Amino acid sequence: MKVFGYHMRRCLVMKFGGAAVANTGQFSQIASIIRQKRAIYEHIVVVVSAMGDSTDQLVALAHEVHPQPPKREYDMLISVGERVSIALLAMALELQGLDAVSFTGSQSGVVTSTNHGEACIVAMRPHRVQRALDQGKVVIVAGFQGCSSDGEITTLGRGGSDTSAVALGVALDAEKIEFYKDVEGVYSSDPKKDSSSVLFEELTYEQALDLASAGTFVLHPRCVVLAQKNAMPLQVRSFHCLTHSGTMICSSEQRERGQYFYEEGPLFSSSGEIL
Repeated sequence: MKVFGYHMRRCLVMKFGGAAVANTGQFSQIASIIRQKRAIYEHIVVVVSAMGDSTDQLVALAHEVHPQPPKREYDMLISVGERVSIALLAMALELQGLDAVSFTGSQSGVVTSTNHGEACIVAMRPHRVQRALDQGKVVIVAGFQGCSSDGEITTLGRGGSDTSAVALGVALDAEKIEFYKDVEGVYSSDPKKDSSSVLFEELTYEQALDLASAGTFVLHPRCVVLAQKNAMPLQVRSFHCLTHSGTMICSSEQRERGQYFYEEGPLFSSSGEIL
């Protein structure tokens, strides 16, 4: 298959949330996980969130200065957290001998609507990401953010980094998206509070959304909806225990390619041309 004029090779998208990058010491651990995957996948894209509670700290700073911060400047501020994470992870990968490059959401071609703080993805144009992959680099992308159609930095709101990962996976025709959490997968209830909670090995998108509506799901529903639209498999697993395969979320039917969707409509025409 060809997208953006490039021949697509085996690709994996990995997503690490704030718990996985809670402190600088964990970047080395994540880099080791990525290095193991690099032996299997020729192309790897890693989407990361801000470190720990750094976004909350930025939000608090904004409200110390202004009780109702202007939405544009608010997005400019809180998008900083992910940019710190991507740079540090790229450094950690370089230290382990992997050629890596970090991109912001806008550099990655994430085009969004214009509503600051709760933007939706309206197009994906990851030309720079694909060129870097073809050069043999591991690409690190800042989740939760993009650039609006009028050229402004935007954030995607709750669940934004998970949605960024799925959108990139779809645009790059990845085999799947791996979400690394501080639990082994998706459980019937919170395993930290309920010792009888059951770990699911596999779920359909519908089952995953049902769990989300019950408040017991570790991914945001909007990323599951986007994955379902594009039949993109999702795998939830622990960054503490790599021997466990976690939970796979996928369709019971075979994936069909040729038509792609983002949050507000089709992403590509049936011929693969960017809309």
